[in-house]
Amino acid sequence: MQQNWLDNDVTRLSEGFPEKMVLLDCETTGGNATRHRIIEIGVLVVENGVVLETWQTFCDPQTALPPMIQRITGITPSMLLGAPTFGEISERLLGLIGDRTLVAHNARFDYGFIKNEFKRSDVRFNAKTLCSVKFSRILYPQFRRHGLSEIIKRFDLQIENRHRALDDAQMIYHFFRKSSSLFAVEEIAAVCQTLLQKPAMPPLLRASDIEKLPSSPGVYYFHNEAGELLYVGKSVHIRNRVLSHFSQDHSNPKDLQINAKISAVDYHRTPSDFGAQLHESYQIKTLSPLYNRRLRKIKRLFHYRTIEDHRGYHRLKIEVLDSHIADASTGLFRSPRQASLKLEKLADEHLLCHKLLGLEGASGSLNNRPCFRAQLKKCLGACHGAESAETYNRRLAEALADYQIAIWPWPSAILVEERDPTDVDHCAFHLIDRWRYLSKLSGIDELYEAGYQPLPVNSETCHPQPGGSLNIAPNCAPETEHTAGLDLTKNQPEQQPFDLDTYFILVRFLLDRRRMELNNLVVWPLQSLPCDNF
Repeated sequence: MQQNWLDNDVTRLSEGFPEKMVLLDCETTGGNATRHRIIEIGVLVVENGVVLETWQTFCDPQTALPPMIQRITGITPSMLLGAPTFGEISERLLGLIGDRTLVAHNARFDYGFIKNEFKRSDVRFNAKTLCSVKFSRILYPQFRRHGLSEIIKRFDLQIENRHRALDDAQMIYHFFRKSSSLFAVEEIAAVCQTLLQKPAMPPLLRASDIEKLPSSPGVYYFHNEAGELLYVGKSVHIRNRVLSHFSQDHSNPKDLQINAKISAVDYHRTPSDFGAQLHESYQIKTLSPLYNRRLRKIKRLFHYRTIEDHRGYHRLKIEVLDSHIADASTGLFRSPRQASLKLEKLADEHLLCHKLLGLEGASGSLNNRPCFRAQLKKCLGACHGAESAETYNRRLAEALADYQIAIWPWPSAILVEERDPTDVDHCAFHLIDRWRYLSKLSGIDELYEAGYQPLPVNSETCHPQPGGSLNIAPNCAPETEHTAGLDLTKNQPEQQPFDLDTYFILVRFLLDRRRMELNNLVVWPLQSLPCDNF
């Protein structure tokens, strides 16, 4: 899979988060910030998505430690013996926080305790705060509860000591890390902007247009006074995402331009982020809004073609791709330049030969002279025979492994059932085959009309209901043995062209079990109807 577009587990936080953060958690003697005291502090200093420093300390509360707090936290009075008072660690904590955004789960609680402890030490303290509870509520509206324990269960996070300061602060980081792999930078930035900044409404926009926006997934549309479509966007929380365009800093020049022209906002709800991404992509390609550049329809795709030269070395050529044979391709790119830049990066990472990659001189050159990078020790010498063809070809294949087009894992087409967990009547059915989106269906009747029926697992678990939703056991899985003897080419809809953005959306969701669960998606394998059914 092409990981420069597809979201896999990440090693650093999304760029949508504040550049400089302190993830903090406090354990206390009680719940009142003015009467109770801090007994433990855990801190993670994060810059540009990477943890730079961790710090933990006990604090002498100078008061008795209630038995209930001991049971919850596992902290005993003996653990606090000899611990510094808050006043003794205040300078250290102040230095760690500095000008960073303070992040906590239920930030109002932790910030209140920190502020009151500083006040007791005659230190004036103010910090910009980001609450990870509110972050979760906006980004995951399909869930009712957003406590740290629920989030730990939601993502199967591993924690040794729940209700201990550093362990809990680390859970916030891992929660942000999981969210970074599930959502685009823009989506995360929109949530953070909403929580950190007060929006400034565009002058031409009516407040009623904002009030009608739902706090659910879908696509939104900005129009000017003449009714022209300015911009189409998507979000898991439409109202929050729209408000993020109106942040007062206007760090995005496009938002500033759009804000001066927006006169109306409209929206289209979807059951989940899956439907929102598909609908946004389709609408942008169909409607061509003035300010959308990403997801515009592209007429040609480019890929890498491998050629073996007379010495047995594999060379690469960047060629135009026939959109109907994308299944057998390596790499998918919108332009030759994009493909070349990726090859340059792979060459640096894997010490590949620029000459054999077609990046230096004529890709078909037969001379055995070293390439320029070989002289700089940045190529292992395949260009002049210092590295064997077998070794080089194996290393090239390893470098390109993540850019092979994902194999379609079902025997035929599938139906993706998408349901809103907060509204059982809000659902959609998507007919998909070999990474091509065929159509959106409203019921089982339309599936039959399209030439398909659910693939039977056994007579007791698969009972499609005409005119309604599918009543099929959710554990029906794509099994190739069920296709024995079937002609899977009969009665299928006319083959749709391969769309790059749709491919990335489908792979991102359908090959990620966690993302499927979070979006309440179920896949039903299909088979073609016999010809005599028509």
